[in-house]
Amino acid sequence: MILSPINLAIFSIVLLFVPVLLCALIRQNPLVLRVMAFSLAAFASFLSFIAGLWTLSSGVTNQLILPIGLPALPFHLRLDPLAGFFLMVVGLLAFFVSIYSIGYVQGLGTKRPISRLIVFYNLFIVGMLCVILADDALSFLIAWEFMAGASYFLVLFEDEHVENRRAAFLYLVIAHIGAMAILLAFGVMAGVATGFGNFDGYTFDSMRQATFSPQWATVAFVLAFFGFAAKAGVIPLHVWLPEAHPVAPSNVSALMSGVMLKTAIYGIVRVTFDLLGSFPWWWGALVLVLGLISAVMGVLYALMQHDLKKLLAYHSVENIGIILIGIGLAMIFTSFKFTTMAALALIAGLYHTLNHAMFKGLLFMGAGAVVHATHERNMDEMGGLIHHMPWTAVFFLVGCISISALPPFNGFVSEWLTFQAFLLSPSLPAPLMKLIIPLGAALLALTGALAAACFVKVFGVTFLGHWRGHNRPHIYETCWPMRIGMMLAAMSCLLLGIVPTFLVNLLDGIAETMVGSKLNVAASGTYNWMWLTPMQPERASYSGFIVLIGIIITISIAYLLFHLKSGKIQRGDIWDCGFEKLNHNMQYNAISFSMPIRRIFGFYFNIRERVRLMPQLTSPAFPLKLYYNLRVRDRFWGWIYKPIIEAAFGISRQMGKLQQGQIHLYLIYSFVTIIVLLAVVL
Repeated sequence: MILSPINLAIFSIVLLFVPVLLCALIRQNPLVLRVMAFSLAAFASFLSFIAGLWTLSSGVTNQLILPIGLPALPFHLRLDPLAGFFLMVVGLLAFFVSIYSIGYVQGLGTKRPISRLIVFYNLFIVGMLCVILADDALSFLIAWEFMAGASYFLVLFEDEHVENRRAAFLYLVIAHIGAMAILLAFGVMAGVATGFGNFDGYTFDSMRQATFSPQWATVAFVLAFFGFAAKAGVIPLHVWLPEAHPVAPSNVSALMSGVMLKTAIYGIVRVTFDLLGSFPWWWGALVLVLGLISAVMGVLYALMQHDLKKLLAYHSVENIGIILIGIGLAMIFTSFKFTTMAALALIAGLYHTLNHAMFKGLLFMGAGAVVHATHERNMDEMGGLIHHMPWTAVFFLVGCISISALPPFNGFVSEWLTFQAFLLSPSLPAPLMKLIIPLGAALLALTGALAAACFVKVFGVTFLGHWRGHNRPHIYETCWPMRIGMMLAAMSCLLLGIVPTFLVNLLDGIAETMVGSKLNVAASGTYNWMWLTPMQPERASYSGFIVLIGIIITISIAYLLFHLKSGKIQRGDIWDCGFEKLNHNMQYNAISFSMPIRRIFGFYFNIRERVRLMPQLTSPAFPLKLYYNLRVRDRFWGWIYKPIIEAAFGISRQMGKLQQGQIHLYLIYSFVTIIVLLAVVL
């Protein structure tokens, strides 16, 4: 067999089934099973990363037909640069998380058998890889449901908890609603491609060659975007995400938030730019507006949280919004024939896709380490962890800086490119765009500022200060496999921030195929690899490498000035605000930190605050204790989902009245049904 990227990708998928077989063979030895299973998963994931990078760098498209599936409907596989990029994203993070899982799962094995986690973990990665490789509607939807089913059982891993069962059920319902919308979208495109009388149009090649009328194209786009948005967690289809991600094991949360959501981004790009091809500007405006809403609302919801993993889940909503901003701008510029600007916006969205996978995977791995050590997800019950977990603190800080879009790490680069797409935007013919473009730039800036404030809260409350919890457990640093997984992710965040031109040049091939233009950010010159220039050097350039050197020099000078000469630094007691005997209760916590922002943006949330005093009998004016309770709920749950659930239960109760337990009534129901069907047929 000739070695090719697609054959290497298929081999990596086959290799991921080996740990599933190991669970049946050596399940009696959990230590050997854990090490072998996740080592094989890491190796297979790395092979898929190599296959994706190989395809992206060569620009070659490989296609393959597998004689499986339904009769006369074989599976078509395709690995082009777009699929190669997303294969690279999934493979790279799965490689890091699989190494991390060797140590992380050790703490889960004492509670329940880990074989179920290993089986569905590997099948989950298989499902994501197959979604990316699929080149027809049948194999795509089978892989999509395979991925959803495996992730459902991973969310349900700790099924003894009610919230886990509730979150898994909610996730499964919304995932299937989205899948039905995607199925209908593919049905419309296949029917238009070759007619509704046969199944010949089910391949993506047939859809690419079809000419869609504006009406049918709009129907297909709206259905597909709704289905993929449900998986991506776009507001208002996001309610499953902050429920499912926190209750899943942290290695699973890293994959779900880091790369599973990106399969939906892949679907949006594939359907819009590849299968449909041409579109009106208002499609892009719709994507842009929903991206802006998701970015701003996601970070606001995150700021209100004190559950560490739920906060990170809401930040996934925010970052998916930022990715959609880039895709929406690319669609708008493409429809108006500004192809170079479209390439800039699309590359910004794709680059942020990879960046979010890296820093969000790192943050969830760090959160998993914290939960392992403290057995607590509430940040108000933490504090001072930097003294006990210095490695985790450093890696988590890298993730915080990256997601806050601060240089020289990767989050800054992709958001800076998105800002350039806004700021360099030409005058568009549509009057509405002249309002949305500057407003979008302002909202993106607001999102970045709020994200930085949120992660100041996260790191400060969790790792700095003193322990706030009522019970102080034995806190320990993570084992080496967990450290290595986090360290690799942290290094990728730094490398993607200081040398972005290498990947941007690779993404040029995708942009040229999808929108008909590319950037050529480092076309010539000896040192152009250091400079990221989106359009023209006189307009804007950025060098992460020089920024890093400047930061190192500044820190070194400050250290030399203040640490090498005695007497420059003096230590004294902290200001006690007029109180004596400061204790951990007098620190800022997560709730108090976000109080000013909650007062400003509180109308977006359903907030309930309760204060209960326990008075002293001798001096009622001075209470003995004060109990404060804050509940912040998502308004979309009350506006959309709660009425639907109540209506569904109401209809079910009414339909339940038909169950009388009397056979003659059931015979009457059957007789009436037959008469109605005959009347319809005749």
